[in-house]
Amino acid sequence: MFRHRWAIALAAIATALILVAGDAGDANARAGGGFSGGSRGTRTFSAPAATPTAPKTAAPIQRTMTQPGAASTAGAATRPGLLGGGLFGGGLLGGLAAGFIGAGLFGMLFGHGMFGGMGGFASILGLLLQVGLVVIVARLLFAWWQRRSSPQTAYAAAHPATGQSFSGLGGMFGGGASTAPAGDVLTIDKADYDAFERLLEDVQAAYTAEDLNALRREVTPEMLSYFSEQLSENASRGVINRVTDVKLLQGDLSEAWSEGNADYATVAMRFALTDSTVDRASGRTVEGGSPGEVTELWTFMRSRGGSWLLSAIQQA
Repeated sequence: MFRHRWAIALAAIATALILVAGDAGDANARAGGGFSGGSRGTRTFSAPAATPTAPKTAAPIQRTMTQPGAASTAGAATRPGLLGGGLFGGGLLGGLAAGFIGAGLFGMLFGHGMFGGMGGFASILGLLLQVGLVVIVARLLFAWWQRRSSPQTAYAAAHPATGQSFSGLGGMFGGGASTAPAGDVLTIDKADYDAFERLLEDVQAAYTAEDLNALRREVTPEMLSYFSEQLSENASRGVINRVTDVKLLQGDLSEAWSEGNADYATVAMRFALTDSTVDRASGRTVEGGSPGEVTELWTFMRSRGGSWLLSAIQQA
């Protein structure tokens, strides 16, 4: 009977993980793979404008040091809110989710049932019902919180094609300036597009080489902390991520603006690459290794008169 309860508990845990992570997308190993995080200044909580390269609304930024209503600050701590870090979050909803599911699992494991007197099949139904309710309530509250806290409404209007090209590799970037709100519109020229393309390749190369000094010259301190965390996880697992043959295939501007002493530009990029995870000791490929294509939105920022740095990545 005890073994049966363990099986029920494990099945419930698997169900909870599927519900919580169902929208997370593919867990790719490359720099920023499957990741939506960083800072876009006062537009951090607004959706970038759609483009021909990324015609659908981008995934919202999930990890950021930017507080709602404030521009990006690299040294700021993430504000605890309704949703925090970890599987269920560290805030109000995280406590509710962990409490509901934890109580149900412990009840089943020690013979008291989900609600103290139910067992067997009723326990499974009770747990699934509670998990479903927690997920639904979490999504509703998080959507309300975003609408209330966001300094700008989400902008997802179609980006008009201009016919201009600015890339050094066959004109892969399409031109045009965004008409999105918040901040003064910024003009992006060929030199800027060349810098974005170069950063795409250099960031992936530095991440593959696990070279934090090189990454420090190419990304904001906030993004450096996220990449450092990913590299530490790889090291603890005894693997290395190798990204090779990175080549921009298509790209265009979503938004470009200035605020304060900083400039920002969000660009949609579709690029080819070979992404593999390799065992650190033997060199054996344990995951990936086949050529593929990826579409992401990268946001770059620069201090007035400075060089562009990667400040956010969002999945298309």
